[in-house]
Amino acid sequence: MTKASVCTIGDEILIGQIVDTNSSHISRALNSLGIRVGKMVSIADDASQIKDCLEAELRENDIVVCTGGLGPTKDDITKETLARMSGAQGWVENQEQKEIIIRILSSRGLQILDINLKQALVPDSCQVIPNKLGTAPIMVFRFPAGRFGHPAVLYSLPGVPFEALGALPDVLEDIRTHLGLGAIVHSTMMTYGLAESALAKLIEPWESALPADMHLAYLPNPVTGVRLRLSVYDADDSAAERISAQFGLLKPILGDYIYAMEDTSLEAVIGALLRGSGQTLSCAESCTGGMISHLLTTISGSSEYYLGSVTSYHPDVKAKVLGVDPKVIQTQGIVSAAVAAAMARGVRTLTGSTYSVATTGWADSYGDDREPAGTVWVGVDGPAGTRTARFNFRNDRKRNIERFAASALNELRKYIISAK
Repeated sequence: MTKASVCTIGDEILIGQIVDTNSSHISRALNSLGIRVGKMVSIADDASQIKDCLEAELRENDIVVCTGGLGPTKDDITKETLARMSGAQGWVENQEQKEIIIRILSSRGLQILDINLKQALVPDSCQVIPNKLGTAPIMVFRFPAGRFGHPAVLYSLPGVPFEALGALPDVLEDIRTHLGLGAIVHSTMMTYGLAESALAKLIEPWESALPADMHLAYLPNPVTGVRLRLSVYDADDSAAERISAQFGLLKPILGDYIYAMEDTSLEAVIGALLRGSGQTLSCAESCTGGMISHLLTTISGSSEYYLGSVTSYHPDVKAKVLGVDPKVIQTQGIVSAAVAAAMARGVRTLTGSTYSVATTGWADSYGDDREPAGTVWVGVDGPAGTRTARFNFRNDRKRNIERFAASALNELRKYIISAK
């Protein structure tokens, strides 16, 4: 299997000034080609460290992808270091990148300075993939087997995430072209409602019986649930059909824990269920503070079915806007099935929607004598009446809110499907 390493260059990462998001995206992209990423490394803005580290990674890997250190200022020293490391004899101007630089700066109304145009200069030892989104080109250094004991290639990308991720399709195409990788088939099943460990236990017999050439990955996310991805590397024409058959065996085992047979989200699935049906949706949120509404409106075309929400954080708003009886709050507790149900009915009445979903819970260390911290009650209302569900998570406030919102969307999904 082809091996790779991902390296980030810059003091700002090592001192915690910014968070490195490039590495995970690059690693995921390489993995999609069947390339194993064995290491992620962060390097300081120091020429000797950059050289030593990259040479060590090239000795161990077929591919090294590095980001950062390619700006126009003096502290960006990666390009000069790579020139020396690769034995460059001089510098050449990449005309295509120069034209991109001029176009980008002109469109922003900025003066075109020599320091900017200098970014189009590259070592004569590299090939260039033009950076269509920024001023620093992607440099490709190909090393023969005699240098590191095997053929190796280094891709130097800008550190700006928008530019680095924008360059990935061209980098992947270059890798496919030069490494002659075999076909890879991936397929994804989306699940929600089971923790990764519980899911693994439930499907253990199925996983143990998978064909030897199929590889299963568990990809958990608090908002989308656990993705199950089956992959076949060096695949033949039958791979996609065989993967589909294996996933088919999981359907009676997992039931409605499965919400999609593609890489998608709960809010997208809900949109697909409602779009074109004439049915509508509203939300009443307390502990989720508008996150359900935010997730729903990230879907293009959601205005067709999503009417709006009430963020009823204070008990008075629950009572005055949604019509929740204060006595119910006093007797049942602010975090209770009765309050969640009343909120869902109230916002549905207020907006005239077909369906509604509501949340009330304790997102962090606060709780009461009825419900502990991390508890949420979800209410869903619609033509089939009102349903409620209780969940408890033991995470920090932000993660609990994410899981509260996702759990509410999943309950809504199941309600809509049952009503059809």
